[in-house]
Amino acid sequence: MPGPGPGPGPGLVEEAVDLGDGRPPLRITRPASSEALIDEDAFGEDEYLPYWAELWPSAIVLARAVAREDLRGRRVLEVGCGLALPALAAARAGAAPVVATDWAPDAVAAAAANAAAAGLDVRTAVADWRDPAPLLEARPFDLVLAADVLYEARAVAPLLALLDALATPRVLLADPSRATAEPFLEAVAAGGRWAVTTTADPARPMVRLHELRAAGPRD
Repeated sequence: MPGPGPGPGPGLVEEAVDLGDGRPPLRITRPASSEALIDEDAFGEDEYLPYWAELWPSAIVLARAVAREDLRGRRVLEVGCGLALPALAAARAGAAPVVATDWAPDAVAAAAANAAAAGLDVRTAVADWRDPAPLLEARPFDLVLAADVLYEARAVAPLLALLDALATPRVLLADPSRATAEPFLEAVAAGGRWAVTTTADPARPMVRLHELRAAGPRD
């Protein structure tokens, strides 16, 4: 793995994240201020805010869980990747290919830059759950990752529809106990396609890790 570079550029900060896997921390470069990235025109069009520019606790919890697994030969997709820490952890755990996607082009660019800086093979793509065709064309995946993607109620139905359509046998979703997670889990239970196991992270007890496993034959 490459050693530390000359440091982040102007307007950027670097965070070192220990994944607890006995390896050097992963270094994530991100904007120093997400507020400075707010575009009033983009917000007016789709209420877009640059959430991707923060390294959220759920991403760290999910990445640490992924780092404990042997993913050699597994195909992994991260949706709503933001800075893509979980995708990087999957690549370091041996997964290939790893695909990190987000609907924000700036997030995808940041994810690609972080993967390149870490010397990890992570493919990136702009993808919107409301138009999931590119994600469905990239199937099959053995594991889908998502961290803190249920911050808006309007994300519940598209995310569940995407996961069902992907027909992936396993999903790991980390969420900081947001109110919108409950309707999602209720819909998952009602659909009967998934068996759900939920655990809490001792270091960050507000973050829940939901593991969804296919409950039966997939379409």
